[in-house]
Amino acid sequence: MRIRVINPNTTAAMTELAAQAARAVAAPGTVIEGITPAMGPASIESHYDEALAVPGLLAEIARGEAEGADGYVIACFGDPGLDAARELARGPVIGMAEAAYQAASHLGRGFSVVTSLSRTEGRAVDLAERYGMQRFCLGVHSAEIPVLELEDPTARTVIADACRDAVHADDSDAIVLGCAGMADLCDYLSREVGVPVVDGVAAATLTVQSLVTMGLRKSGRGEFARPLPKSYTGPLAGFTIENAEVHS
Repeated sequence: MRIRVINPNTTAAMTELAAQAARAVAAPGTVIEGITPAMGPASIESHYDEALAVPGLLAEIARGEAEGADGYVIACFGDPGLDAARELARGPVIGMAEAAYQAASHLGRGFSVVTSLSRTEGRAVDLAERYGMQRFCLGVHSAEIPVLELEDPTARTVIADACRDAVHADDSDAIVLGCAGMADLCDYLSREVGVPVVDGVAAATLTVQSLVTMGLRKSGRGEFARPLPKSYTGPLAGFTIENAEVHS
């Protein structure tokens, strides 16, 4: 089984961090391929960043299809381009926020989300609504650390404080980490805060792995059928759809 963990931003160090989180939980025989797109923002911290990350992500989904990947993880907490990626792929495509919310909902009566910057809190709320997780998502908080500064050794202490404050404020039973750049902090934060801490990259990897193991593929009909044949112009010319082959 080959699972591609696609980091929609172009920072290779973050791709490797996400790939390591996926490999830590993958079953023997599952190959994890960390993928950094050739184009896109260095980090994703706004709607603008997210929109401009999608073409690079979709190019990697198309390449994965040509090269026989079995499934994909979108390693960004905004789950950018998830619906479009599902249109292109035969196998399962899982967003890390989607998987993290589902996993955390099994761990208690409710969870808090701790993300990087306050400007991304609204997106986390929107995704909780999209995935039917309003009942479980008790609050969204931020550590106010830019994504590319999460590697700073002092960042983990700030994030731990934010997680501790979130648990106290929301009376939550678990924490969901709202950024792929925090993927390596779960064990540390669980010890520091005293509640389960969920990384969406690991959760999404196991979801993809389970679906592929069960022989389940994306439905090839309706909304998530392959996009209709269509030409694109300018910088998007390479995204032209040549045919409408049906995925079974």
